Amino acid sequence: MFLLSPINKKANITHERRSNVVYLHMEFSELIKLRQSVRKYSDRIVEREKILVCLEAARLAPSANNSQPWKFIVVDDPQLKNRVAESAASLGMNKFTYQAPVMVVVVLEKENLLSSLGGKVKDKVFCHYDVGLAVGQFCLQAAELGLGTCIIGWFDEKKIRELLNINRKRRIPLIISLGYSEEPLKAKKRKPAGEMSSWNVYKN
Repeated sequence: MFLLSPINKKANITHERRSNVVYLHMEFSELIKLRQSVRKYSDRIVEREKILVCLEAARLAPSANNSQPWKFIVVDDPQLKNRVAESAASLGMNKFTYQAPVMVVVVLEKENLLSSLGGKVKDKVFCHYDVGLAVGQFCLQAAELGLGTCIIGWFDEKKIRELLNINRKRRIPLIISLGYSEEPLKAKKRKPAGEMSSWNVYKN
């Protein structure tokens, strides 16, 4: 069950069903409050239709020179999913991944030539920014569908490559746990706007 807290009970949230998929419709300002890192999941199966909608949101993400340097591997086979979870749950970290019914492994693919050259000229790794945007859109779309996610960077990359037959030259920057949340919505703790932004000049 996806739990709504007082933060969004007051929000103008409506529901719409499209092709067996129910969307929670709300203002974007409410959606970004709804998305949080979920570390407690129910055992309810995530409908494949919803996963496809999340993948479409990631597919449409912007990227440098439209390079689209990502591949999302959806792991929903229970035994394989637990082996992926095991690779993330070392040293007492990320034990919640065993609860999540789905793990999504994000593979960094080759950039196109323009993106690669531009990155070298400007000393920036554009593909990393691109993957972050795609993952962000995936997670926001999941939230609109009533699903919870957690973006995970701590895992055994070599073990996941072996499990999923990923070329050893490919990096795996992130994995995403996905499922129905059993956590109430928590208030976000963030820096105040005046600390994380300024106008017309950099300020400490």
